[in-house]
Amino acid sequence: MDLTFYTSIDGRCRRQDYWLRYVLPFVVGSFIAGIIDAVLGLQPVVVSIFSLAALWPFIAVGVRRCHDRDYSGWMLLISLIPVIGWLWALIDLGFIAGTTGSNRFGPDPKSRKR
Repeated sequence: MDLTFYTSIDGRCRRQDYWLRYVLPFVVGSFIAGIIDAVLGLQPVVVSIFSLAALWPFIAVGVRRCHDRDYSGWMLLISLIPVIGWLWALIDLGFIAGTTGSNRFGPDPKSRKR
């Protein structure tokens, strides 16, 4: 398992990796944490711990996804704006393809051999 995917802000991240290696595991983990809280009769303790643990990976993967779109990682701060920011993050980072070819943040991740 490549932990630099979740910790490094250098380079670029493809949409496929964004969805399959970050968003899907985060949604599943949040769901499981919610079930654990419900079964144990806790307030959202486990969900809160899980969300806190997922904060840095959210930033790292989001910044690299911004880099793939040829934006500065600071653009991720737009996602802090309620509703509008979340919609921007979902549409721009989740559904729109990255820059074709190399950009100022590195080579096209689609062109690299896996």
